[in-house]
Amino acid sequence: MSAMTAAPVSAAQAIGEYLQSPDDLVKISAFRKKLEKEKASIDSRLKNGVKEQLQATREGLRRLLTTRDNVQSIKDEMITIEKECEDPQIKVATFDQISRVSMVHRNFESTEEMVNNLLEMAAKLDDLEQMLASDSQDILGPAPNLLLIHYRLNQLERFRNQTMHQAKKASASSRSTLVRWFERLNNVIAAFDQYIAELAQNILKLVRAGHPEVVVKLIKIAEVEGREDEKAVALRFVKKAAKLDAALKFKSMQADSRVLKHYRSKITKTITESIKTNFDEAYRRDENDPEAFLERLTWIYQDLIRIEEDVVPCFPAEYDIYSLYVREYHKALNTTVKKIAGSKPDAKVLLTLYEWLKEYKKNMKELNIPPELLEPPLLDGKEQSLIEDYLHVIIQKLDEWTMNLMKTEISEFTKREEPPELDSDGMYGTQGAVILFQMVNQQIDLATESGQGAILTRVVSESNRVMRGIQDQWAKVVEGEFKKQIEKPEEVAGGLVEYCIALANDQIKSADYAEALLARLEPLVSEKYRVTINERLNDAIDGYLDVAKKCMQTLIDIIFNDLKPATKNFFQPPWYDGIMRQIVETMRDYMIDYQSYLNPSLLELLVEDLVDAFLVTYLNGLANSPKLKMPAAAERMKEDISEVYSFFCTLRPAKEMEQHFEVAEMIQGMLEASQDMVFLSFWSFAKVYGPNIAFVEGLMKARSDFDRSAVNDVMESIRRKVKDEGLKDPQEATIMKKVALQSTFSRFLRT
Repeated sequence: MSAMTAAPVSAAQAIGEYLQSPDDLVKISAFRKKLEKEKASIDSRLKNGVKEQLQATREGLRRLLTTRDNVQSIKDEMITIEKECEDPQIKVATFDQISRVSMVHRNFESTEEMVNNLLEMAAKLDDLEQMLASDSQDILGPAPNLLLIHYRLNQLERFRNQTMHQAKKASASSRSTLVRWFERLNNVIAAFDQYIAELAQNILKLVRAGHPEVVVKLIKIAEVEGREDEKAVALRFVKKAAKLDAALKFKSMQADSRVLKHYRSKITKTITESIKTNFDEAYRRDENDPEAFLERLTWIYQDLIRIEEDVVPCFPAEYDIYSLYVREYHKALNTTVKKIAGSKPDAKVLLTLYEWLKEYKKNMKELNIPPELLEPPLLDGKEQSLIEDYLHVIIQKLDEWTMNLMKTEISEFTKREEPPELDSDGMYGTQGAVILFQMVNQQIDLATESGQGAILTRVVSESNRVMRGIQDQWAKVVEGEFKKQIEKPEEVAGGLVEYCIALANDQIKSADYAEALLARLEPLVSEKYRVTINERLNDAIDGYLDVAKKCMQTLIDIIFNDLKPATKNFFQPPWYDGIMRQIVETMRDYMIDYQSYLNPSLLELLVEDLVDAFLVTYLNGLANSPKLKMPAAAERMKEDISEVYSFFCTLRPAKEMEQHFEVAEMIQGMLEASQDMVFLSFWSFAKVYGPNIAFVEGLMKARSDFDRSAVNDVMESIRRKVKDEGLKDPQEATIMKKVALQSTFSRFLRT
């Protein structure tokens, strides 16, 4: 339909090009004749084209029919030929006699040839043994007779295979005689195979001796034998698949008597074994001095360079001989290195080996050795274990001392039989931090004396591991003790507050020690190790601060656990009678102890967290209150905020407290604002803390002075304003994110 509707438009445009003015109407007649002439021309061409296509189609069909007839004719002729060839005895009366005469003739020729070859074999073997002995005497020599020996030996071997195949139906004594005749040949073949193996063992030495042509000859022989092996295997499959009678008609089927040589795989296997032998001999020479062995291993790189330059050109590309050498050198080296590492060498050898492994990786990279050829990695990629062996005693001591220290410390913390010690500043603390860092500094001093940045870094990392382990233990202990106090307070020893304060102070002290250690170590090491040391010690510092925060949070949780009977009444009927004084006095009692014995920097953070914890608890009570009696609720909230604010101002400057209590004052403003003024209070709140629509709507619904219609009007104006202004939550989370709204059903159950 689209094409049909588009055509008139196209035609109109075409006509418009000719009729662009009133004067052009005179040309209509001439234009019409022109178009008719063009149409007649097109129609004529189309008619001729259709006629030609029809003729071509007819000719194609005719040829197709002719081809079908020809195919059928050929098929009939083939059937006739097949029938003619089914049994020549039917067509040729004397075929049986011809066949027997032909067989007798072939057997006669074969027997004559076999006898002549047997008679000549001894002389040929004399020559072969002489040439083989001459070449074998100098295994690194030019091997001038190698190809000739192989050629002649191959002829004799082929003769042996054919003879033994033909003798399968002979008597046992005849076969035994033939075996004795060929015993010498078998020995020469075995000697030649051994010679080939020796040449394969010395390929690199042959090249160094200036005889790469011997390697080329060796590979040529392997290629020839490989093709013969392939032929023999293929013919065996043919014989297995064919009918036995048909197979016996072919002399080539005697290939099943050939002994497969597998020269190529034998050569590669021998190369592998020679490499292992070289490494074993080198290791045995310096077995009692592994450092000397490692120092002399530069021959590895020299060998690989020579192999790439002079050995690789002697091999066809499909051998990928360079990859073979690299892999096998690497594997043999790996085996030897494992021997050294497993022989319990002294620390100096371990360090030498560690440095050598790094140098090896660097050198192989400079030689442009592909990484995939260096698999598996030396020592399975666990060369770092050498450093661990060196550090084993140090780390073992550190672990043992730490375990004993923590056993004592945790026992004192959980039993709490005596109050914590007071330090020189009158703060609660223990000796754990001091003892731990005495041990750590002792071990780090030993590592520094080694002069190895890697070792120092490893000791720092192990120290970090120990510290993080201690920190995890303390976090679990604090959590467990607090849980016991909540669930079974009658079974728990007193003093958890004092011990949490002592532990928090210890964590700050430990963080200071770790920072001092970092400042001492950074100038001693290069950038490479400085980064790791910095990361590890900063990680330990962060861990100590995390445990300190855990302790402070527990101190706050202890306060609010005692306040739970009161705080659960927030915005409930008892709340209107005034319960804030009791809450403030409880917090004041706890803070007296905290102020007296807690590190001042921790006390600062604790006060801020305590304010937030109180506000979250208070706002959660407000957000989930079923109904608020107005205006009593607004007045009570105002008094609460004033009283708590005054208390916290005794702990921190008033300006800081103003920032914390701003959210409560803004929410109080929304609670006491009239229906017409709620929007203004909301907007001030939303610009700082985000829309918090669900919270605000719950607050409006809870107000007893607002009916459903009023709430709907207020919320509609709020939502519209938020949408129009595109107001979103602030990027940084505010305290309102911690306010959790219960479901309507849950709130209903509280009424």
